[in-house]
Amino acid sequence: MSKIAIIGATGRAGSQLLEEALRRGHSVTAIARDTSKIAPREGVVSKNVDALDADALQAAVAGHDVVISAAHFSTLPASAVVGPVKKAGVKRLLVVGGAGSLLLPDGTRVIDSEGFPEEYKAEAGAGAEFLENLRQEKDLDWTFVSPSAEFVEGERTGVFRIGKDDLLVSREGRSWITFADYAIAMLDEVQVPKHSRQRFTIGY
Repeated sequence: MSKIAIIGATGRAGSQLLEEALRRGHSVTAIARDTSKIAPREGVVSKNVDALDADALQAAVAGHDVVISAAHFSTLPASAVVGPVKKAGVKRLLVVGGAGSLLLPDGTRVIDSEGFPEEYKAEAGAGAEFLENLRQEKDLDWTFVSPSAEFVEGERTGVFRIGKDDLLVSREGRSWITFADYAIAMLDEVQVPKHSRQRFTIGY
């Protein structure tokens, strides 16, 4: 059993990661600005923290085995996460990534493709920058976990594929993963690390 701190635990990805961690018997500290929507339950400690407050975040994650950041990149850059995690003495950081920095068959990034939605470019660009910052990180044991192009509500099936830097596309031509199945892959990585200082991706 690990002690896991989840930054952004009230979001769609964060809440599924919380559920999956509890399902596996881990102890979770749920971190968000407002954790009131998280019901009191065994195995969960909720902490109201502004993640941009470096001292508060450092105090909240101290003493954990793993930190998972599930916050939006446009609101929480890499420096705001990496610094406090390192100062807290936590060695492992897993990040809920984005699909924008994944590669297409021609070697270009998804975010640079024709028709990429303008409204997603700021977040996708910030996610790509976050990944590049992690790739320069020498001390932390980090893993950046990119979902497929569509990151959606849906069933927990436990049946999916793992890739590295290339966008996964199903036989039907769709690139997608549910939050619930994504959470399975993320917690698998927490328990049995296979992608130290790497990015990997999940899709059907």
